[in-house]
Amino acid sequence: MADSTTITLAAGPLLLELSPSIGGSIRNFFWIEGGQQTPLLRESHSDDATVLDHACFPLVPYVNRIRGGEFRFRGEPVSLAPNMAGDPSPLHGQGWLGSWSVEQADATMAELHYRHEAGEWPWDYEARQTFVLDEKGLSVRLECGNMSDRPMPCGLGQHPYFPCDATTRLDTRVETVWEIDEHVLPTRQVPATGRYDLSNRAVCGQDLDHGFGGWGGEARIWEEGGPRRLTLSSPQAKFFQLYSPPAGGIFVAEPVTHANAALNEPEERWGELGMRVLEPGESMALDTRLDVDHG
Repeated sequence: MADSTTITLAAGPLLLELSPSIGGSIRNFFWIEGGQQTPLLRESHSDDATVLDHACFPLVPYVNRIRGGEFRFRGEPVSLAPNMAGDPSPLHGQGWLGSWSVEQADATMAELHYRHEAGEWPWDYEARQTFVLDEKGLSVRLECGNMSDRPMPCGLGQHPYFPCDATTRLDTRVETVWEIDEHVLPTRQVPATGRYDLSNRAVCGQDLDHGFGGWGGEARIWEEGGPRRLTLSSPQAKFFQLYSPPAGGIFVAEPVTHANAALNEPEERWGELGMRVLEPGESMALDTRLDVDHG
């Protein structure tokens, strides 16, 4: 199928809008009741939106930052240009900035495809997202396959934005956190205690932009006194990235398969940091589920 501007899926009270041509992103995710639309993810209001205005986008074939855009893989240097204004380190791979094609779609399911040809990122790969909506929530599978003739580093993630206010709570289990420098790059790993404790805490306006290790694979999000509770889960993601800007209004809770700037570490450490190496023809997947409990 050709690229489509917007695909709409519906199941029970849930409505999902996808923008394949804008980074294979989720444009909106609503709960509909009594004729009213309540955004479950950050609502996109712009008619001329970029991917950073949308509700969620895929991270492939790496997540978060590569320090200065430089790393080495098995003796070969790799150099990537910055890909977001104001940040000297490229981040999140190529998929979020590309156009995805629609492989198939019906009322409750859509499959999107992205093909990368070797360039600055010197490997060919294919990525696929499968969205399945039901009356209780949304399931997304993100896959990446190495289509080149040599091994390729790979990592996956999702980047959902959630609306928030002073009543919004987050509850999840993490073991460690990476302190960061002024470029949002990790400096040292410490226990996730104090301001980094993510158990049953206020999550809006917290001035956090940190990666966490030892994630339990499930995060619960709700408004105190509100009618809905969200559960974000991902069995393959052992790492968790939380962005909560001081101004509030939104936060980002990312299930990711590897730590920030893992590519800058020696390959001997990649196993503990979650970075995979895919052989030619090999693929990996990240499953993410957002359950909606109403009342």
